[in-house]
Amino acid sequence: MAPEREGTRERVASGATAATRAPRARLDQPRPPRRRVLPEWDPEAFGRLSERVARFIGTGRFLVWMTVVIIVWVLWNIAAPSDLRWDEYPFIFLTLVLSLQASYAAPLILLAQNRQDDRDRVNLEQDRKQNERSIADTEYLTREIAALRIGLGEVATRDWMRSELQDLAKELEERHNGHREHRVFPADRSPGRDVDDR
Repeated sequence: MAPEREGTRERVASGATAATRAPRARLDQPRPPRRRVLPEWDPEAFGRLSERVARFIGTGRFLVWMTVVIIVWVLWNIAAPSDLRWDEYPFIFLTLVLSLQASYAAPLILLAQNRQDDRDRVNLEQDRKQNERSIADTEYLTREIAALRIGLGEVATRDWMRSELQDLAKELEERHNGHREHRVFPADRSPGRDVDDR
C-alpha cells in the first residue's frame, strides 16, 4: 500500500477508465462560450429596424419617392442611348427589383405588426390589472363610507343636539308656565307651612 500523508489523502486515478474519463466541469465557473455556426443578432434591434422600415413604407413620402424612381427608371431605359440602358422595354429588371422589395417589405411589416400586437397585449394586461385595482379600491372605499354612515347614524351631531336642547327647553318652559297657572298654594306662602299654621 502507498503511504498516507498526515491530514490529507490523495486519490490518483489509474487504469483504463482514468484515461478515457473527461475532466468534470466545475459548477462555480461559467462554461466557455460555444462556437456558433449561424451569426447572432439582437432581436430587439432587428425588431426596431423592422418597425422603422414599416413606418417609412407606410408614409406618403415613400410612395412619392417610389413613384419618382420608377418614372426615372422607365424614362431612362426608353429615352437614353441604347448603350447606357440597363433594362430594355419589358423592364424585367425593374419587375425583379420591385418584387424583391415587396418580398422584404411584407415580412418586415408583419414583424412590426407582431411587435405592436405584443405591446398592445402587454398594455391591455396592465390596463386590466389597473382596472381590477381601481375596482377593488372603489369597493373598499364604498364599504368604508357605508361603515362611516352607519357609525355617524349613531353619533349625536351638533344640529341634533341643538334641536334636542330646544325641544327640552320648550318642554321645560311649558311645564314651568303650566305650574304657575295651576298652583294650589298662593305665592306668598313658604313651602313648609300649612294653612292651619296661621
